[in-house]
Amino acid sequence: MNWQKSLIDYKLFLKLERGLSENSVINYGLDIAKLINWIEENSIKESPISIHKERLQEFIYANVKTLNAASQARLISGLKGYFDYLVFEDYRKDNPTDLIESPKVGRKLPDTLSEKEIDQIIESIDLSSPQGERNRAIIETLYGCGLRVSELLNLKLSDLFFDEGYILVTGKGDKQRFVPIAPITQKFITIYIEQVRTHEEPKPEFTNTLFLNRRGAQLTRAMIFTIVRNHTQKAGIKKKISPHTFRHSFATHLLQNGADLRAIQQMLGHESITTTEVYMHVDRTHLAEVMNTFHPRK
Repeated sequence: MNWQKSLIDYKLFLKLERGLSENSVINYGLDIAKLINWIEENSIKESPISIHKERLQEFIYANVKTLNAASQARLISGLKGYFDYLVFEDYRKDNPTDLIESPKVGRKLPDTLSEKEIDQIIESIDLSSPQGERNRAIIETLYGCGLRVSELLNLKLSDLFFDEGYILVTGKGDKQRFVPIAPITQKFITIYIEQVRTHEEPKPEFTNTLFLNRRGAQLTRAMIFTIVRNHTQKAGIKKKISPHTFRHSFATHLLQNGADLRAIQQMLGHESITTTEVYMHVDRTHLAEVMNTFHPRK
């Protein structure tokens, strides 16, 4: 087995067996491509089957000088995943990265907005233009349903099940889930559809796409970032805000108001509950309230 062939097979495995998105597959592949380039530059003869821990430590040491702790940890994690794949496919009997330690990286807590700040952003939107109605619906949907940007962009008219109170969301790896949608969010989407979108002429390939730009095409990620940044600045909020901040705020506010962590996990589309548990650390007062309310020896 040579390095280039193994990388192609690994990326195919990530896509077909793991169901990862194209972006995730590319990012995992970059870590292995970096190792392959280093091996070729140094005329190393070892293959994916024969390479050993000490050689990989040389590679990691050659890179740590230019990487921060988080990037080092990600690189080592990428290598571990690759060699786990080789073991899984019976190409190797062991994973040479098992005894290589990653640097300790503290978990960064997500930035959030308060309910008042979200109201300020919504109120800052000029509704006298068609784009204003669209932008209000976009921000209400990001916050009201806790969506990723890619999920928002891919929302279709046929994904709206307002009578049942749900929308169908396509998440990472094309995995679909139903997410509850509040009446107020339904209201603003309906206003956008009936008063703005119905008067637009979508391009043929975007006739079912919910949110459109002025040319009748799907919005881009960059445009969503611009919309969020402009309205945040207009509202006078100094925090560093991205579209993902509304997703974090959605989860945090649900937790603060007593929602079950498993329910939040399902709504966010997290594969592991561990990913959702980061929100337990955002507001420690909530933990104290849970203890005082539910512990038998309170």
